[in-house]
Amino acid sequence: MRERLATYFNVHLVSDSTGETLAGVMRATCAQFDNVLPVEHSYFLVRSARQLERVLREIEEAPGVVMFTLSNLEHRAMLEAHCRNLQMPCVAVLDPVLDVTSRYLGQELNHRVGASRKLNAEYFRRIDALDFAMYHDDGQQVIELTDADVILVGVSRTSKTPTSVYLAHRGVKAANVPIVPGVELPRELFAEERPLVVGLLISADRLIHIRRNRLMAMKETRTGAYTDEDTVRREVMEAQKLFEREGWPTIDVSRRSIEETAAAVLNLLAEHRGA
Repeated sequence: MRERLATYFNVHLVSDSTGETLAGVMRATCAQFDNVLPVEHSYFLVRSARQLERVLREIEEAPGVVMFTLSNLEHRAMLEAHCRNLQMPCVAVLDPVLDVTSRYLGQELNHRVGASRKLNAEYFRRIDALDFAMYHDDGQQVIELTDADVILVGVSRTSKTPTSVYLAHRGVKAANVPIVPGVELPRELFAEERPLVVGLLISADRLIHIRRNRLMAMKETRTGAYTDEDTVRREVMEAQKLFEREGWPTIDVSRRSIEETAAAVLNLLAEHRGA
């Protein structure tokens, strides 16, 4: 049976906190649809009008579904009005639950930003990990790779970035480095004193499928080596050889969700620390 092409769509997650609630709701929603893959645009810790204005510009450039958790009433009104003008769906994901609870308790909401979170060491550890993941995404700032808890390595479109962000929400500092043909990998990956390095594997057929769908979503007609079957198979094979040569543990992400990949990384990290 021929596999149905996946449907990609933009989803914007806007939060004045860490965005964990939004990410969970969005993924649970998408799991109810077959072959639907969201292109996540995350804007977390949005707590000023200036930050929100930047978010609104980015939403306008990539139309899609907007989900938000904002306690500031002015910021909510700005976001909702902007989406209304763009005729873009905009959902305050906690409103139904909060409304029911408010009526039951007979109390008004306090509208405190981040009221559900205590500013403890665990909270700041997650924020620090999230900053680290963004700062060290896609091979950036390789000089600080040794500060990571784990480094994810793989060819393009092996879910390195979303897995790194998911791990950050668990307090894990994850960097990721792409394997690009003809581009030398940073020497920090091969140092004696280095963090855990995990190779992300994927089948060539699955990778070709993902890349083609990605280009379709971007309305890109040029393909070239990015989706050429022979080239992609060579990329995958060379990556596997590298992982075997260096003795790096691997995870096959061909049919794994981000959550499943992250859970496997956490297991490897626990083993590494135990050893």
